[in-house]
Amino acid sequence: MADRHLISRVRRETRRRTLTVASVEPRGDILLRIWFVGDDLAGFVSDAPDDHVKLFLPDGEGGVVARDYTPRRFDAAAQTLAIEFALHGEDEDAGPATRWAMHAQPGDTLEIGGPRGSTIVADDFDWYLLIGDETALPAIGRRLDELRPEAEVIVLASIAHGSVRPELPGRARLTVQWLDRTSLQHAGAEFLDALDAMSLPDGEGFVWIAAEAAAARAVRTFVAETRGHPKSWIKASGYWVAGEMGAHTKIEE
Repeated sequence: MADRHLISRVRRETRRRTLTVASVEPRGDILLRIWFVGDDLAGFVSDAPDDHVKLFLPDGEGGVVARDYTPRRFDAAAQTLAIEFALHGEDEDAGPATRWAMHAQPGDTLEIGGPRGSTIVADDFDWYLLIGDETALPAIGRRLDELRPEAEVIVLASIAHGSVRPELPGRARLTVQWLDRTSLQHAGAEFLDALDAMSLPDGEGFVWIAAEAAAARAVRTFVAETRGHPKSWIKASGYWVAGEMGAHTKIEE
């Protein structure tokens, strides 16, 4: 049918909101979930699991920098918003967002903006393949929460060697393959090896990819060209770029 598998884009007017930290919850050793509250959450809308808001953070030198993060969970009735931070290394090696999150305490405030838009993927595919590293886990978790219960979902999650695996939302038809990543691997190598050995389910599927930009690009190319998956049913993003601070890019042809 012509109206199946629609992928649509919704734009929204953005505004800045000042939020207050309500609680901080470690999730394993690679994720930190922070719950925010505030009257400014009135009117907040996030339509898609991979939406992002901009966090306005101190840069450590008296200025402010912006970083993109996924709204992990929003409760309109309670006016609460959860954002999860991927933890990278020790305090002295962390970027401004991670550093802020590691030191956040209830009562601290933070300005956010957005989401400025959403890419809404129809919940009518036969299966969904979600591929990502630590930075993608919040969006993967949210999509697992929001997809219809009967949908088949496969997750390929790459985490640094020795990390504690965070718990993902459970589903009746969920397969999770954790990939142990070492610093010596080429960009996306762990994903490519897993995909090469994988048999995809029958039917029509949507593939979502988010990781370091070079890795995400390599995975998208493999899925589209080697596995022959329709390009219109693939969405890939570089949630970070090796050697660059604060980069976030959409991967296209």
